[in-house]
Amino acid sequence: MPGSDRMNETDESDAERRRRRARFLRDLAEARALRDRVQPRRAKTARLRHAMRMRTFRW
Repeated sequence: MPGSDRMNETDESDAERRRRRARFLRDLAEARALRDRVQPRRAKTARLRHAMRMRTFRW
């Protein structure tokens, strides 16, 4: 049946997409941590800016 093959393909590609996304997010977090270590002053100002944004955000 061509329909069941298509469904199987979709499941595999979906799992692959989730794997790629998880890997991308891990790499992104690692890059962010590296940047924070290399540029502590910029990281601190970014943290403060983010905190201010969160404080002024209306839920």
